[in-house]
Amino acid sequence: MTDLLQRYDWKRLEQAASGPVHIRDNAQLKACAERWLTQPVLALDTEFMRTETFYPIPGLIQVADDEACYLVDPLEVDDFAPLAQVLSHPDVLKVVHAGSEDMELFRHSYGVLPSPLYDTQVGAAFAGWGFSMGLRRLVAHALDVELDKEETTSDWLQRPLTPEQERYAALDVAYLPTLALMQRHELEQKGRLSWAEEACAEVGQNVAELDEADPETYFQRFSQAWHFDDVRRAALRDLSAWRERTCRKRDLSRNRLLRNQVLLEVAERLPQTINQLDKIVQRGRVIREYGEEILALVKAAPESASQRPPAQIDRPLHYVWNKRLKQMRATGRKAAEKHQVLPEVLLRKRDLDALIRSCDDQGHYHLPPSLSGWRKPLVGDDLLQQIEQFEKS
Repeated sequence: MTDLLQRYDWKRLEQAASGPVHIRDNAQLKACAERWLTQPVLALDTEFMRTETFYPIPGLIQVADDEACYLVDPLEVDDFAPLAQVLSHPDVLKVVHAGSEDMELFRHSYGVLPSPLYDTQVGAAFAGWGFSMGLRRLVAHALDVELDKEETTSDWLQRPLTPEQERYAALDVAYLPTLALMQRHELEQKGRLSWAEEACAEVGQNVAELDEADPETYFQRFSQAWHFDDVRRAALRDLSAWRERTCRKRDLSRNRLLRNQVLLEVAERLPQTINQLDKIVQRGRVIREYGEEILALVKAAPESASQRPPAQIDRPLHYVWNKRLKQMRATGRKAAEKHQVLPEVLLRKRDLDALIRSCDDQGHYHLPPSLSGWRKPLVGDDLLQQIEQFEKS
């Protein structure tokens, strides 16, 4: 570990960030990718724009190895096969920070999910450094370095990029190898490295699951529509699926087409004319381009509900669970204290909700996947026993 920390010296990479290597053509990327394949650790980050599009538009890809920081220009390079080979190579650990959106960009734009993956935000939580730590806070905590504020308003599609943009982008990867190595050493000492690795792998898995999700199930995310009758649920299902498919096909953000609240209102009020629809949508461009299509789906809702009855939407939990949830959260806190893990990492609200809603027809509860991995012996089994005791009392 000491050898690797010396090899990936953050001070040297910090200096290298002031003069990053620019990769602006396919030959350069291929040559650098051959070098990266020899690296045990490789830091990654991306800059992108996503204001009105469904998918992120790549503006820059940053890489750091043991000698330099690299800025890959996706507006100039058009053959990313060498990079994809690096991202999928099993012997190169890819390090990111809060990398879910980076994973989405790599998957959609270049057809690959980086693996094996280590996320320093996830690692910080397992090491007990802090929950959901931003990179500035993490670097300050671990290395006592104060980074400049983020370039949150930057246009990453403009060319040329400013020197400030380039240095900011390069610094985003300069510290990651050291942070990852420090965390992994500490986690190994504490016997938690396998937990963190499992959670890091979930970052990519979650991106893949969202990308592959059936548009027909999107409507079940609208928890406030649990009371809708069959016809209104069918309208919500069909409208949500249409929006999802249209946005993916035309690369439009969901809000640019129909905001969630508007979608709900259309499904609830079931307008029968363009004028009625226009009063709800209040967006002339959408009415002109998609009005008839939306109206046809609404009018077809009764038949759709009859032919394909929509699934139920989870209703709010019965009030009896208010007290039970407090007791279950207390179980989570005790387990977190016992195993020296942050409570927010060990037991999340969505995990409890999934467990409570797992009751089958025989009245048996089942641990959801999120409580069946490393969390199972720490807290999952105790929660399952606790919830079964509730049912007996």
